[in-house]
Amino acid sequence: MVGGVADTGELIDRAVNRFLWKMGSREREVATDTPLVTFTFDDVPETALTNGARILERYGARGTFYISGGIASHVEPGRRLISPEGCRELSMRGHEIGCHTFAHRKLRTIGSGLEEDLARNEAYLRGAGVEQPIRSFSYPFNAAWPSARRVLSSRYAACRGAGEAINRGRADHLMLKGVEIRQPEEYARTLTGWIDNVAVEPGWLIFFTHDIVETPTPFGCTPETFDHLVSYAMSKNCRIVTMGEAVSLLGWEA
Repeated sequence: MVGGVADTGELIDRAVNRFLWKMGSREREVATDTPLVTFTFDDVPETALTNGARILERYGARGTFYISGGIASHVEPGRRLISPEGCRELSMRGHEIGCHTFAHRKLRTIGSGLEEDLARNEAYLRGAGVEQPIRSFSYPFNAAWPSARRVLSSRYAACRGAGEAINRGRADHLMLKGVEIRQPEEYARTLTGWIDNVAVEPGWLIFFTHDIVETPTPFGCTPETFDHLVSYAMSKNCRIVTMGEAVSLLGWEA
């Protein structure tokens, strides 16, 4: 975005996402009497492990961590991304590992190389010591692409984008909606409203964020905010589940 105006690529991404949410195949039913809440992490900075996973575990919960092997261990402004050892640790501690592509590029720029890219990312995770099945995917930059759906459907039981909504009724399992946890702090604290909403009318609320640190990037939040959201979901009798656990509870893999 330049000067507050979205560039052509961003406009394309938004238009495609809106099209898929409107026209995508709604083959799955979100049938649950219990409000489901999932906490997911994209890119997976180290602090998603050291702080995010730790907070979830404090409440007996686990999260889904979407890892991109091509940027793993990179040091970026304000964050360092997870190492292979960190990937294995997350898996050993019972968290779900998902795919975020290997190249960490928008799918429309990967094109026909998507199958190879996804296989490369799975090979990276296996090399890191992750043995669990990789059955969940999140779109880099939350940008979907229609021609990718065939490949994604052959590999994953659930794919998550953004969309700022709770998943209810008939759902497109290849384009599930997520709600972002991000700064500023005043905004992040209002996210309990989403939990109130799903507690009253059960569905599947999927949160996503990045770093969890005292001075977060614009795409993360503080440990205090994250702890508050997890504890609030528990207090409202929500069931905190990973993406894979939700898929199983909803009977989507039967």
